[in-house]
Amino acid sequence: MAKVETIRLVDDITGGEADETVGFGLDGRSFEIDLSSANARRLRDDLAPYLAAARPAGTPGARKAPGRASAPVTPAVSDGSESGAAARERNRAVRVWARENGFTVSERGRIPSEIVEAYHRGTPAPAAAEPEPVEPEPTPAPATDRPQPPVVEFSG
Repeated sequence: MAKVETIRLVDDITGGEADETVGFGLDGRSFEIDLSSANARRLRDDLAPYLAAARPAGTPGARKAPGRASAPVTPAVSDGSESGAAARERNRAVRVWARENGFTVSERGRIPSEIVEAYHRGTPAPAAAEPEPVEPEPTPAPATDRPQPPVVEFSG
């Protein structure tokens, strides 16, 4: 006996039937959404003005709107041409990433090359030996010799 399986796309906005999966990116993250033809067209129409003014990633200045200078693109490795502010921002990002991924890095000064290289590769620090568990201090029992406030009763 033959078995036929059908995969049905569901529009992520309306819950109705979807006709296509639309991929897009924002802030360095990639997304996919299943949409009907109408919703896909609406998404593309809504993004059209932004796409017209944008340039492809990785090609600084490849597509500029007339009369506009392109924003500086931070290089993967500094060649000395970036501004001081751009270098500080890049170093701040490397330090934040390093701490989040188990590296020890100072607040100021040169960032070790192995950390910068790991940042560009996206590699976390090697796992350190886990410290010995510390027994928590026992919680003292509530003092019973502490004076208690008087109980006051009201009658109507």
